[in-house]
Amino acid sequence: MAAGAGSGEAPARGLRADVVRNQRKLLTAAAEVFVTSGVDAPIREIAAKAGVGMGTLYRHFPTRTDLVTAVYRHQVEALAEAGPALLAEESDPSAALRRWIDLFVDFLVTKHGLADALQSDSGRFAALHTYFIDRLEPVAGHLLGAAAEAGEIRPDIDAYELMRGIGNLCFGHDSDPRYDPRRLIDLLLRGLRPS
Repeated sequence: MAAGAGSGEAPARGLRADVVRNQRKLLTAAAEVFVTSGVDAPIREIAAKAGVGMGTLYRHFPTRTDLVTAVYRHQVEALAEAGPALLAEESDPSAALRRWIDLFVDFLVTKHGLADALQSDSGRFAALHTYFIDRLEPVAGHLLGAAAEAGEIRPDIDAYELMRGIGNLCFGHDSDPRYDPRRLIDLLLRGLRPS
């Protein structure tokens, strides 16, 4: 089976253009629906938003877990690619870091029900977490290193610890409408500046 065709992977190279286009449409639609309705949203809603039939959706993603996994991986890849792009765009490495952290927070707070959706397949969830860390920790480290080299932040900030801290601050966002993790993350980021 080709990667991306029901394997929970993002679209693969070497597939026909229409197959790749349908996969991308489905991933984009699913990501949008998951943000507003959570990962338990009706599959029909996702297919309709993508403009494809149910058969097309199930050919690409035979189970809900396959779809959720593919969306998650696709978004991790987009976040990983954003780091170097932001660093190239910004003259100030700390501004690039800040913009990437904003994207990272967006990613974390829009993962409604991901753990519950993958709970029946804990091996896949563990693999996704490892993938998440393996792809994003080096990106965060590169951004932190550039900002530290420019003297904009302290040089002793560990990428994994920062990601973990931000993740912990985002926890509970879904269940408490009064809690805005971005305010505390802003305080955390101010603490990165050299004294």
